[in-house]
Amino acid sequence: MTPIQTIAVGFDGSPDAQAAARCALELANQLGADLVFVHATGLLEHIDEPQAVLDLEETVWVLTSETGFDPGRARWHVDNGDPCSVLLRAGEPPISADLVVVGSRGQGNHVGLPLGSTSHELAEHTTIPIVIVPNGETGNR
Repeated sequence: MTPIQTIAVGFDGSPDAQAAARCALELANQLGADLVFVHATGLLEHIDEPQAVLDLEETVWVLTSETGFDPGRARWHVDNGDPCSVLLRAGEPPISADLVVVGSRGQGNHVGLPLGSTSHELAEHTTIPIVIVPNGETGNR
């Protein structure tokens, strides 16, 4: 098995995405890997709304700082498209991830479903390993 050099983590600002980011930061630290925070802009958010994207980017740098992760080994990547398509492309350049980390649920939180549509679809279609991180608030579902 090839060593994991780059981890991509899906980030939409949701509590589950924050849990996934913390997990990815810890994994990247343990493995000595680089980390790419991936945000998809699509139907619900337009790439031309810079303040929303800047607010999310600021959040990931706060999380990076809180965990003590070297910010020189992390980067922010915004791509146009639905979250699943953008994350499926994470295994290809310019990200070239060896592992994808996502939260179990994103912004479209539907009560009663254990996985969101993005994490479910990624698990079915990704060609690289995936980690789906629960946020620990299962009592609210």
